[in-house]
Parts: sequence; structure tokens; C-alpha cells
Amino acid sequence: MSPRPEPSGRTDLAADGELPLRIAFLTYRGKPHVGGQGVYTRHLTKALVDMGHEVEVLGGQPYPILDPRVPLVELPSLDIYNDAFPMRLPFPSEIKTLGDAIEVGTFMAGSFPEPLAFSYRAWQHLRTRVNEFDLVQDNQCLGYGLLGIERAGLPVLATIHHPITVDRRLEMEHAETSWKRFSKGRWYGFTKMQTRVASRMPRVITVSQNSLADIHADQKVPLDRLHVVPVGVDQELFKPIPAVTRIPGRLITTASADVTMKGLRYLLEAIAKLRTERHIELVVIGRLKEGGPSARIIDELGLRDAVTFITGVPEERIIELYSEAQVAVVPSLYEGFSLPAIEAMSCGVPLVATSGGALPEVVGNHNETALVVPPGDSEALAAMLRIALDDPELRDRIGAAGRQRVIDRWTWRHTATGTVEHYRALLAETPHIQARRPGGAGAAPRFQRSRITRPGA
Repeated sequence: MSPRPEPSGRTDLAADGELPLRIAFLTYRGKPHVGGQGVYTRHLTKALVDMGHEVEVLGGQPYPILDPRVPLVELPSLDIYNDAFPMRLPFPSEIKTLGDAIEVGTFMAGSFPEPLAFSYRAWQHLRTRVNEFDLVQDNQCLGYGLLGIERAGLPVLATIHHPITVDRRLEMEHAETSWKRFSKGRWYGFTKMQTRVASRMPRVITVSQNSLADIHADQKVPLDRLHVVPVGVDQELFKPIPAVTRIPGRLITTASADVTMKGLRYLLEAIAKLRTERHIELVVIGRLKEGGPSARIIDELGLRDAVTFITGVPEERIIELYSEAQVAVVPSLYEGFSLPAIEAMSCGVPLVATSGGALPEVVGNHNETALVVPPGDSEALAAMLRIALDDPELRDRIGAAGRQRVIDRWTWRHTATGTVEHYRALLAETPHIQARRPGGAGAAPRFQRSRITRPGA
């Protein structure tokens, strides 16, 4: 691959009129359709390429689905938390690298191993390719390997959607026994690493003012290093489908993980109350973990015939599911932003949401663009759902106003534009990097890319 040409010969400027940037984007897991990290990775990198930048994603399992113009470098883990055999202990013959040893050792110590192991693998890969990129963007990994990447000469911009310390705190508060509390504390041991790494990042972007305040409080990141760049939604994809008929009594929610923070328990309790007086059914975009907290509650409440979990479907089917529902629900105890909330609103579905975390900041005013209840209150949730289901004019008004709020505020182009501003600010704060920029004293040829696979290849 030939060297980058001198600035004087460039005609392919980025959308902001500056030289295109070469970005290594890290995502330690990128589940394509359920979970904010995979959605963020897919749509932000596509928007960055649309603006004229070069992006290469380094990812672990489950690998993200990307725009065809965005190469994927697979950095395979031992996939301990795969859907088919979660929490499996790898065979000794599978441990072939130091990254594998880190992953297994951390897992056997009772902590979630992926952020640390992935960051080590990313450092191992990038330290041989320093001259091929201008900077690295980390998507919520915050492993010690990022510090090695910085020492190798690549500036790192960190994205923190919300501090996982909040998840840890909620799980510990809701632990049913002392043993479960101990196990949860041990599993979330990686948050100490993330706090140390976050506090050393020169520039951090997050998705809401609420998350900014929590990152500052929990992870001790100075306020002058923290910046808000909200996420977006593809409004031309996530939109109402007039030909699809709404199903009476149908609700829809998203549960990307079976954890306390998502508040699914309180929605299930509300469903149990409502079905004593009416037909009601719930579609959950996510996977039911048999033996997990949600499965136990569903069985206790006798809801197997009223709740359907759907996973592994394309976005087009998810949009149809939104159009089939009378009401969308975000019952979370806490959200750093909530992509499911704005996806539902963009589809014109009236939204019932809690006031947990950044949700009021995202969904807007109660009874104008969404219907809002306190988090962790199944009685209030049932009462609000009853009001929404019984009032078609209210549903139509809230649905239309919610979509307009999304149109006015959130697109992936806006997210990409704001992110690029912080890329350039980070580079301006890292003067020695300019020696490697095109035409600089240290400009070097770009290396031939290797170990790159594309989805479907």
C-alpha cells in the first residue's frame, strides 16, 4: 500500500474540510442488534466513513455487523460467555497466548475477563501498526492495554456510555443473599481497572449529562476531560410502517442483558397485574436466559404464555415489531442514554419510560413526548400502561411528538460530527503525533493490512 500523499496533492478532504483521519475503533463485544455497544459501533463507524474518514474496527465476539466499507479485524477471545455454552471453562489446549491466559485467569478468579483480555490483544495488534492510524477510539473497554497503546504512540479517545460502577451498585443492592452479594462484587471486580484507566484518559466522551456526572463522581475523571456527544438513530430506517396493524394489548421492550439495571422484573410484575383485567402480551427483544432472574419471575407469575423473547432478527423485523406494538416500555432502573427509547420513539410508538438515570433527559417531558414513571415501581408502571392502552388519542399524540423529538435532536451524522471534533481536539493536545501526519518529518508508508475479515466473508 502506497504512502499517503503530501497535503498539497490532496483533493479527498473530509466533510469538515480537513484531512481525513485514520481511526482504529475498539469494541470488545459488538452484538449486532441487541445491546448498545454493537449498535453504536455499526452506525457511528458508518457515519464516519460517510464523512470521508477511514475506520477499521478491532472487535471480539460476538463480532459486530459493519458497513461493507468498514474492515473488521477479529481479535478472538476464548468466548467464555457465548450464548450456546455460557460460563464454560476452556480446555488447557485452548490457551495459546498470554491474552488467553489473562482471560482464563481472570475468569477463574471470579471476575469478568473480557475488557482486560481484549485490551491486551488490541495493544499487541496495534503496537506493530502505529504509523497506520492517527488515533484510537475505545468503546467502553477501558482495559489496561489502552495505556500500552498510548505508550506505543497512539492517542486514545475513550467512549463511556455510563460507568459500570452503577451496574455493580444496583446488583449489590438487589442481591438476595450474602453469597450472591459476594459473587456479584467479585464479578464486577473489573470496574476498579476501568476506573483507574478512565481517570488517566486525556479525553472522554459520553452520551448524556447524567452519565457525565456519574463518570465524574464514580470514576474520578476531571470535568475538563469529559464531553457529551449524544448517540443517534437512523430515522429513515426506524420509522412508522403504516401498512402494519397494531395488535391490541401488545407491548414491546428491549432487554439486552438479564440484569437488575434493566428493570424487566418490574415490567413483568406490571404485566401480571394488568392481565387479571385484560388481554395483554409482551414482546421482549432479547434472549431469555433459562434459570436466570427473568425466567424465574416469569414462572413465579405464570407469564409463560404472555411473554415472548425474540433475538437474532434483522433490524427490519425489529421495526415491524415496533409497528405491531401499541406501547413501547423502557422499565430501567438506570440508563446512560437508551438507544431502545429513541428507536421506539423514532418508529412513532408511544413510550412509557422510567425516570432512571438519563431517561428524562432523553425522552423529554412527561405527557408530551413520553409517559414517565418512577423506576422500580411496578404499581405505577401498571397504572401508566393502563392509561396508555385505554386512550388511543393519547397514544397517537405521544407517538407523533416522540418521533418529532428524535428527528429534531438525534442522528448518527450529528454523533459522528461531534466525535470528529473531539478527535481533532485530542490530536491538537498531542503535538508529537503531528510528526506522523502526512508530510510531517516522521511520515511513514502505511502497512499492508492483515488479519482483516469482513462480515459474510
